[in-house]
Amino acid sequence: MPEVRRVEAFLLSREWRDADDGIDLVLWAKSADGPVRLRVPRQEAVMFVPRDAVTRAGRRVARDLTTFDGRPIDALYFRSRRAMWDERDRIREAGFETLESDVKPSDRWVMERFVTGGLAIEGPCRERSGVLYFDRGARVTAAELRPALSLLALDVETDGFGGPLLSAAIATGAEERVFVRSPARPVTHAAAIVVPDERALLVRLFAEIARIDPDVVCGWNVLEFDLALLDRRAQELGVPFAIGRGGERARVIASTTGRASIGRVPGRVVLDGIATLKSATYSFDRYTLEVVSQELLGRGKKIAAAVDPVAEIRRLHAEEPDALVDYNLEDCRLVLDVFRAADLVGFAVERARLTGLPMDRQGGSVAAFDHLYLPRVHRRGFVARDVDADVEILPSPGGHVLDSAPGLYHDVLSFDFRSLYPSIIRTFQIDPLGLAQPGADPVAGEEGATFAREGAILPALIASLHDARSAAIASENAALSRAIKILMNSFYGVLGTPGCRFFDPRLPTSITRRGHAILSRAGRFFEERGLTVIYGDTDSLFVAGGDPAAGPALAAELTARLATEVRAEHRLESFLELRFESRYERFLMPTLRNSDRGSKKRYAGAVRKAPDGARSVVVRGLEAVRRDWTPLARRVQLELLRRVFEDEPFDAWLLETARDLEAGKLDAELVYHKRKKENDVAEELVLVMTTRGLEPAAARAAPIDYGHYLEKQLAPVCDVILPFLDTSFARIAGTQTSLF
Repeated sequence: MPEVRRVEAFLLSREWRDADDGIDLVLWAKSADGPVRLRVPRQEAVMFVPRDAVTRAGRRVARDLTTFDGRPIDALYFRSRRAMWDERDRIREAGFETLESDVKPSDRWVMERFVTGGLAIEGPCRERSGVLYFDRGARVTAAELRPALSLLALDVETDGFGGPLLSAAIATGAEERVFVRSPARPVTHAAAIVVPDERALLVRLFAEIARIDPDVVCGWNVLEFDLALLDRRAQELGVPFAIGRGGERARVIASTTGRASIGRVPGRVVLDGIATLKSATYSFDRYTLEVVSQELLGRGKKIAAAVDPVAEIRRLHAEEPDALVDYNLEDCRLVLDVFRAADLVGFAVERARLTGLPMDRQGGSVAAFDHLYLPRVHRRGFVARDVDADVEILPSPGGHVLDSAPGLYHDVLSFDFRSLYPSIIRTFQIDPLGLAQPGADPVAGEEGATFAREGAILPALIASLHDARSAAIASENAALSRAIKILMNSFYGVLGTPGCRFFDPRLPTSITRRGHAILSRAGRFFEERGLTVIYGDTDSLFVAGGDPAAGPALAAELTARLATEVRAEHRLESFLELRFESRYERFLMPTLRNSDRGSKKRYAGAVRKAPDGARSVVVRGLEAVRRDWTPLARRVQLELLRRVFEDEPFDAWLLETARDLEAGKLDAELVYHKRKKENDVAEELVLVMTTRGLEPAAARAAPIDYGHYLEKQLAPVCDVILPFLDTSFARIAGTQTSLF
């Protein structure tokens, strides 16, 4: 007999499917007692229609809800989503509107219970093979918890990009296994398990994943390559791809629109290292495992970057299978260590707790906004339109950029507004529902927009997120702080995209134009005090000419001034906050190339960082931090900046660099990295410029064109700086450039 239990668990995966007796929802979660599978059978799909719409199918129920513009609506319920789609198409063809027909049944079920990660399940359940099964009759509510999730790294090696498999490695930190397909030579590695053929490799690999039973499967390009290949090879060889919990089958759904594939592994989360790093706003020159692991861990892969990896893996399998095991296993170890160093699982957990999106959902800002906003709209008595509804699309202005004053400066103070756009939303009550229902005493926006002065949903959400981030910073929870910052900053972009069901061009315009006014007001504030604003961009300003120690006091004074003005002009509380960010002892504001006009979003400066007070160079937008320039150009520009900021001589060093280039001593730094995608496989090309044009670095046939690198690489990056010192690269290294 089932026993009645109550467990708190963290949501790992959710799916829905049309069944004979309704829609089946299946949710997998992780509790302190182990995995939990919750089945919610016989559910209905629902959409809404205006009360005057003519319908022919579905169970129609009058609801005490309206559209944003006040029209009463009815709900239409269906036993399958397919039936709902068919009726939706017919209703639209008849000229009527449908509302919220695009919301997935599983998403609606979760969001309407305000579940954003944690949930409490109470009801009859059975335990089988370590899994708690709640099959029907369970009561679910939201719960606050942070799970401890187990992690397994996966990496496969193949004979060419499409297979067949040569080996497959898994690692958890506590356990390591490498399954190797019948190599010609003996294998003695302790982690190796030799199998006779590829089919046996798949069977053993899948069984081992099931035995270890991880909550999270991770890897590098793990969806597009490793899991996609395993899925395909399993189908071809007749092996069930049963790596889900409870023996359930996994699948990889390839995108037909150029987007990332989707991995469905019941009861487990799949996290790709590249996609999760990008979601967490980490930035690297390239997102290869070698580059990322070298930067984060100080070590890299066991095959040198210059070697053809496909040919080398074939050779290792044939001649040195123990070395292949080491290579395969080290890739797993690197992935595990990168995930831990960057706290990627922690970030994915916190993002799920904040947004309600699945842990493995990358991007999804619009879906996150839906998850948070839609149920709150419903509680206010409103429903929203479909995402693909026809709306007027008008451009909204971008962030305000003040003209820059190019030059090489001493003592520049930088300031920024803390979370400017979220603060504007919160201060000026910018809100989709508040725009539609402004009330009798509204707050003025832009383009004729007015917003409700009280009761707005979005400002209240931002207020709660702001408080949560402050608490996260105080408790040194970096993953939570980062996740909250990304979520808050996404709201402006969401409101500005037609892919959002709440899109109205007056929303982003009311945010950006208010931002323009605030940045201009800040500029006047500094100028009134005799200071020079040398640059301003969206939410930041750079100011020269003042007391280097006055930054914090100036920021506090302007913050108080803005609060007074907002209260007097709008009768609102201001949440705008200017912060003093840095003092640059030296600062470069460059010109546009071949122009005397100041550039935008490009600068460099020297700052002293706590706790040791060491001087470091900060670079934004210049070639030294751009991936489309060679390593040589980037290194030389960064070193020239350092020498100039430190008042060190640089003429002899630049001339020596040019001579070393011509002498072939710097060839390793002359490569261009370009990505090529063919047959859904991404390949990184390493090229070098020769006298015959670009050629592969590893198979170069013609001589290197050193004149190209002097003229197109070194000269441009140096002449960003040197004209402010009344010189140029040509003057310093003219004997070199004149040779070409």
